[in-house]
Amino acid sequence: MFPNAVMNEHAESESLSARPRLLIVDDDPSLREFLEIFLAKEGYKVDSAETGLKALEMVKQGSYDLVITDVRMPGMDGVELLRQLKLLNAAMPVVLITAFASLDAAVDAMKEGAWDYLTKPFKIEELREVIENALSSNQASTLKSVDSRERIYKLDDMVASSPAMLKIFQLIQRVAPSPSSVLITGESGTGKELVAKAIHNLSDRKDKPFVVVNCGGIPETLLESELFGHKKGAFTGADRDKVGLFTLADNGTIFLDEIGELPLTLQVKLLRVVQQRSFTPVGATTPVNVDCRIIAATNRNLEKEVMEGNFREDLFYRLNVIHIRMPPLRERKEDIPLLVQYFLDKYAKLHNKKVQGISSFALQALMEYPFPGNVRELENIIERCVALSSSSLILPESLYIARCKHKNEFQSDRIDDSHSNKCSLPEEGLDLDSYLAEIEKSLLLKALERTNGRKKEAADLLKVNFRSFRYRLSKYNIG
Repeated sequence: MFPNAVMNEHAESESLSARPRLLIVDDDPSLREFLEIFLAKEGYKVDSAETGLKALEMVKQGSYDLVITDVRMPGMDGVELLRQLKLLNAAMPVVLITAFASLDAAVDAMKEGAWDYLTKPFKIEELREVIENALSSNQASTLKSVDSRERIYKLDDMVASSPAMLKIFQLIQRVAPSPSSVLITGESGTGKELVAKAIHNLSDRKDKPFVVVNCGGIPETLLESELFGHKKGAFTGADRDKVGLFTLADNGTIFLDEIGELPLTLQVKLLRVVQQRSFTPVGATTPVNVDCRIIAATNRNLEKEVMEGNFREDLFYRLNVIHIRMPPLRERKEDIPLLVQYFLDKYAKLHNKKVQGISSFALQALMEYPFPGNVRELENIIERCVALSSSSLILPESLYIARCKHKNEFQSDRIDDSHSNKCSLPEEGLDLDSYLAEIEKSLLLKALERTNGRKKEAADLLKVNFRSFRYRLSKYNIG
């Protein structure tokens, strides 16, 4: 809560960067002046602009925590300014003020992403409350709609509309300021890394490093050196000192993905880091102190792993201070239409394609599909559709999963295009080489996903020798 009286001497001595920065946009100079004086006394750093175009330039040049804009202005009106601001920073709250109130205008403004909508003449207490609520959202909270059936929630790089994900977004906002360790569980492809990054970006460590470690993707013999570093001469091939990932994450956040793959020998050393925030590099004698938040993730049942002796119980409880379970996509199917449009917009821009939407039949096929690969699989499907599309609309025959004749074939988590009689050829034809390349790339990724990044096992799964498998990874630039 900000003071209602003139700031005292102590508050005046605070740096401007510590005070929320507001931008007032209105073509009425008297209202601008009034709001500047009032909000400055409330403890805010306030700038103003008389037109939407000027406001847009100011936001491009500087960072603002909140924009308050009139709706009726010459040139660019407040609703169009809102649209442009959301393109620049979707998380920044925007409050609209107008004397020309109507329910339709309110609905339109909220659907465009406005935080709230006030009508002139407004009460000072009402304005104060709206501003405080918007700023307390950490500038990345839910985007609200007047119609609760159409609410869209956005947090950092995640979008959703389901109650399950809203609860997770709210939990992320609560735990982000805390230094406590977080354990994120869920199936592969549910977005565990996005959650970890959101926690980091909403914390006071957001300007510090966010270091990602795939515990299952680094050979066991190299993992200790990668995590903790080593001294020159510590082992054969150690021709120079190496800084470990924990050191790189100092003052920031380290994300230990697939923590269930960590060998027992390294679990002991990790426990020391969690407990004492120190470790000893390989071949060194002096401990290194670090201050980093630890977020771990796994698609395994760690409690079961503890019971079977594969994971240390003490480490499990140290990591599981705050638990976030990511639901699979099949448990939140109401998110599928929103995610489809989100990925369509993303990859249409990336591939410079004019793909604008998806047909109702194609969307229905996606709604009926169980998505064993979760959101990651949905994203791959949409990217493939956009890349190969020759029209502005995604049709059922464009969907890779929709090529199967029988609905029950959707239930398999295995991509199956081995029989040509199960596939249909689009009327406009297709680029066979590109199509087959997409299938091969998808199978490579699916094999790596199923084996948690273990390449030798993935090669065996696809029944190719390891050299051939490595060549194919290199061919498609799969790291």
